[in-house]
Amino acid sequence: MPQHSTLFSRRMAMATLSAAAMIPGRVLADSGFSGWLSGFSTKARSAGVGDTALKALRRAEYLPSVIKSDRRPAETARSLQDYIASAASPQRIKGGQRALSRYPTLLKKIEKKYGVPKEVIVAIWGMESSFGAVRGSASVLSTLATLAYEGRRRDLFEAELMAALQILSSGDVSPSRMKGSYAGAMGHTQFMPSSYLAHAEDFNRDGARDIWSDDPTDALASTAAYLRAKGWTKGQPWAAEVRLPKGFDLALTGRVYSRRLRDWGKIGVTDVKGRALTGADSGALILPAGPTGPIFMIFQNFHVLKTYNYADSYVIGVGHLSDRLAGGRAIQASYPKKPWGMSSKERQALQKRLNDLGFQAGRPDGVIGEKGRAAIRAFEASQGMPVTGVPSVQLLARLS
Repeated sequence: MPQHSTLFSRRMAMATLSAAAMIPGRVLADSGFSGWLSGFSTKARSAGVGDTALKALRRAEYLPSVIKSDRRPAETARSLQDYIASAASPQRIKGGQRALSRYPTLLKKIEKKYGVPKEVIVAIWGMESSFGAVRGSASVLSTLATLAYEGRRRDLFEAELMAALQILSSGDVSPSRMKGSYAGAMGHTQFMPSSYLAHAEDFNRDGARDIWSDDPTDALASTAAYLRAKGWTKGQPWAAEVRLPKGFDLALTGRVYSRRLRDWGKIGVTDVKGRALTGADSGALILPAGPTGPIFMIFQNFHVLKTYNYADSYVIGVGHLSDRLAGGRAIQASYPKKPWGMSSKERQALQKRLNDLGFQAGRPDGVIGEKGRAAIRAFEASQGMPVTGVPSVQLLARLS
């Protein structure tokens, strides 16, 4: 290439870069988003999505606020004490009681058909949308397209976006009514599109599985159908608050270490009234705020609720709210100021150090749950230490 042409090309490239630097990030993102959306539309058409749904998809917008919200989920940004206080607040309990009084016949029918207690369904309703008051106002197509384009969990959100298009193609809802949260969850009980396709019910038999309507019938029945499909055990609690004897071996605690209640009772585990546990049902002990905070014996239904939202704090919030709506007592144990005897910064440092060493303790947010304890066990085993899974300042010092 002649030298003057090379110099001209370089100047043009520099001018292009300089001009791009002056373009707002939102404009650049929108430009890339438009190209991605066009490619996804082609994929959707090949998958059999109809013209009406594709037309709605072409109107999807890039929403930067969705990305910001997605990176800070509430379940891991607050202490367990604060989260439970909000989940089972006096206002939410009153709201749940009003819902139970307003829809007694409907909830009785749902409970009878699916085997899920009405209080559990109402608790999820309260947690997800404040009993229908806050169902989300964002376009589900825009939300899911934004999350898929951003790429952090592209496969997940592309699949959800395709499911949303299939819902539109089915005619159950119009594009203008398909609204939801920043994560793409929809309706009274915040179903993701894939869950809707698998479990939504037309319980009022009006020809549409309408979880967006002001009438919560289909949404509540769909939630019960979902839990039943995930293995809800009729007549079994989600968990029960318990107490441990002095000197209890904490290495026995954790979701994966289940044994029969009577066997727990033999080694000193009691209910909150001090009575030894009995019975053949199996449960496992979790310590969401450490051994000096509330301790729960969890059952199969705990794991079923985790399929709705994986955070332990969410499951405990829903479970405890359902207990209160059924006439149960507030959590009896107090919450420690320093769970596991460690400050929040120390717990975060422990998680980060474990991650740095390749032990996958999860996001360093200071909330050390089952994933963090599993990482500790893996580290202990790798060092030939007694395997306990117990966080401590001593362990942090060894990792530092």
